[in-house]
Order: sequence, then structure tokens, then C-alpha cells
Amino acid sequence: MKTQPLKGMRDLLPQEQALRDSIQGQILAVYRAAGFQRISTPILEDMENLDKSDGGDNLNLIFKVLKRGDKLEKALQSGDEAQLSDMGLRYDLTLPLSRYYAAHRNELPNPFKVIQTDRVYRAERPQKGRLREFVQCDIDILGDSSPNAEVELIDVTARALLTIGFSGFTVHINDRRILRAMLQAMGFDAADLDSVCVSFDKLDKIGPDGVKAELTEKAFAPAAVDALDAFLRKGDFSLEAVTAQLGDDALTADLRYVLAASEKIAAGRYGIAYTPSLVRGQGYYTGMVFEVTCPQFGGAVAGGGRYDNMVGKFIGQQVPAVGFSIGFERVCGILLEQGCQIPGAKPRLALLYLPDADFAAVLQKAERLRAGYDVTVLAQAKKLGKQFGTLEASGYAAVAFADNDDLKLLGQKAE
Repeated sequence: MKTQPLKGMRDLLPQEQALRDSIQGQILAVYRAAGFQRISTPILEDMENLDKSDGGDNLNLIFKVLKRGDKLEKALQSGDEAQLSDMGLRYDLTLPLSRYYAAHRNELPNPFKVIQTDRVYRAERPQKGRLREFVQCDIDILGDSSPNAEVELIDVTARALLTIGFSGFTVHINDRRILRAMLQAMGFDAADLDSVCVSFDKLDKIGPDGVKAELTEKAFAPAAVDALDAFLRKGDFSLEAVTAQLGDDALTADLRYVLAASEKIAAGRYGIAYTPSLVRGQGYYTGMVFEVTCPQFGGAVAGGGRYDNMVGKFIGQQVPAVGFSIGFERVCGILLEQGCQIPGAKPRLALLYLPDADFAAVLQKAERLRAGYDVTVLAQAKKLGKQFGTLEASGYAAVAFADNDDLKLLGQKAE
């Protein structure tokens, strides 16, 4: 029998789990104070739903579950690999939420402001920062087509990040409709836009030269590639410059509103930036997309966008929807590296008792001590020094004894 977890999955020791619980609790408190309600959905979804979810590259990372019994036998006999699986593990929380809303929309408020914090699964190649099982921390608004929904999600997500100790971050905002219109105006065919966007999205990593090289290698029209390259070389990535290039103020009106409102709310506590190269990988995004970055850490700590067509796949009519997700694993990893402590946590104390102690009385004493400590009761070891060392290494601040009033502060001289 193997004692290690599967690759890409982790066991969490008590101290890390306690910190994760605290971080999640703080985030949830901010979300709930803003009127969002938490739901849960199953980790398994119908395979047909997953396949049709427009999840981009994530569709290649689904953990599929084999059919069972006679159904599996028939599928094997068919020789069709696609028939072997009828369900899979969810790769994110957006598809499950869309199905949930389609099933329960008549019982839910409109707009529906919802929280999801749960585990998702992707068949990634395990490496640092890429797990096969991880927690996502989402808020979404369904039923509101106005840009106020975007503004609210940006505000609430930013306040959650501030609450757990992040500062100096920037919320990057773009609109896929504007991006696609700009690229078409430059001469790219509509059928090629997804591929062009994949390369454009790498601008911050490979620079203008790298973007041009990729697009040239993909054999796009030279005139279109040159037009995009000229835009990048000019260095003016303002929304005003893009609006002027498109010649359509109406197309950029919602984004201008969201940027202005978000900057007013941020009030200098964090940055708001229009980033025309921001794409986000999921294919289901239909409008504005967001990403949060911190200058001292590589990569994004949160992201999301509008996905107005997802619920419609279930009910045949469009339902406006927009969501923002905090990268919970990444956030926890950063805070752990910084030595983050649980705010307001009581110091931990071990109450030691001898074999002949009245255990009921021991528990009663422990309850009295809990006025100032988080208290656990433990049998007193023969080698107290070794026991003290183990307790100190486990995060205990003090030791008390059931049969006397002595108190030893670990790491310090006894009082």
C-alpha cells in the first residue's frame, strides 16, 4: 500500500489547513456581507455537459469516469472510445453553476448573487503551481446584463483580497468584443480570431517581437500581422486609442463605464488598468474579462469574466452571467510563504494529565482555560522535555497541568 497521495494532489497538515480555513472564512465573510449566497454542486457532471461547455484547453484535461456494469461492456464492444464514459469530474465551477441555475432558476432571486468555494479537478501534468485537485473560490451574478454587475464583482473581489492581506495589486480589464472588433479591423478573418488571441494574450511574456513571430508562423495575412505589430510598437494601449481605431464609441461605452466606476471605488487602494491583450483561456467568455496581478508575484491571483451564453445551452434562452474567481491555492501559497498568521487566533495550550486523574475534572479545567486559550487535553509523557519540544514544534504556546496551577510558556522561562 502506498502512503503518498496521487501526483498532483496533496495532503494538508493541520497548521496549513487551519490557515486555509481562516483565509477562506475571511473571503466568505466579505462575500456574504455583500449579499452573496453560498451553494454546493456535485463534483461529477454529465459528460455531454462538460464536452459542450466551451472550456477551451480545459476540455482536454477532464477526468472521465468509465461507465459501469453492462453499459461498460456494451461500450467496450462498440469499439468507440467516446462511448466509454458518461460522466466526468468538474474542471471548474462555472459549468456546474450554469446547470444549477437552469434547474433551479424559478426558486432563485433575480439577479442571483452566488458564492462557490469547492474542489475542482484537471488532468494536468503535475508541476509547481499546477495541481490536479485544487480549490476555486468564486462569486457570480446571474440575471444582470448591466455593467454594474462587473463593477460590483471587481469591488467585492478586491475587498476580499485586501482583507486577507494583499496590497498593491492591479485589476486588469478587457472586453473580448472590443478585442475581436479591433483585430478584424486590422484585417484578421473572424474564423482566425481565437488563434490570434492565443498569441496576443502572450504579449506580457514574449513581447511584440514574439507575438509577431507566432502570428507569422501561423501564416496569417501579412498585412493584418503588420497592422497589429504597428499598434503594439506605437505603445499607446489606451482605450481612447483603441476606440479611435475602431471609430465606434458605443462599442467601448460599457468598458469605459466599468473602468471609471472601478477607479472611483478603488480610491488608490489598488490599480485599475485597461489591458487590450487580456483574453483569458476559457472559450465561454462573451464580453468583459478580468485578471488580478501583484507586482511582487508572478502570474495572476484572480480572474473571471462575462459568460452570457452558458446557461442558454441548457434552457435555450440567454441568461446574462458574470463571475470572478480568486486563485485560492495560489493565494494560500503566497500567504504561507510570507508567514501569514491567523488573525485573532487564541494561543494554543496543552493541558497535561496523569494516568490516575479524574478525566471529567480535567475537561472541566480545560473549559475554564479556554477563556484565554485554545486548549487540548493530553496524557502527560514520562519525558516532559521531549513532549514540550513536540508541542512547541506543533504551534503550542503554553502547557498547563491538571493537578496543579503551574503554567509553562513554551520557548520561554516558566512563570
